[in-house]
Amino acid sequence: QVQLVESGGGLVQPGESLRLSCTASASVFNPTAMGWYRQAPGKQREMVAARASGANTSRYADSVRGRFNISTNKLRNTVYLQMNSLRPEDTAVYYCHMRDAWGDYWGQGTQVTVSA
Repeated sequence: QVQLVESGGGLVQPGESLRLSCTASASVFNPTAMGWYRQAPGKQREMVAARASGANTSRYADSVRGRFNISTNKLRNTVYLQMNSLRPEDTAVYYCHMRDAWGDYWGQGTQVTVSA
């Protein structure tokens, strides 16, 4: 059974940075997409950043473009999210996502709280 294990969340002040990591505990075969989503209280889950296999570009939500950066290590089935200049509105549970030919997989979520 595939499991995605996330780490790196926490409590930070506005303007600070965090780096999230997500690794598949079992073999996700040749993932075609890796990404990060988030869900704030009372809101729907939204895409934050995503990267398609083989693509040289990534997709970002307008609210994080220029502040967040997604990177991947396919050999290690790991996806990262570097979050800079964090704002209170970035507070949410962040979920990693991977997709391969057999399905979609989600992490358990990691809390990111940005507060003074």
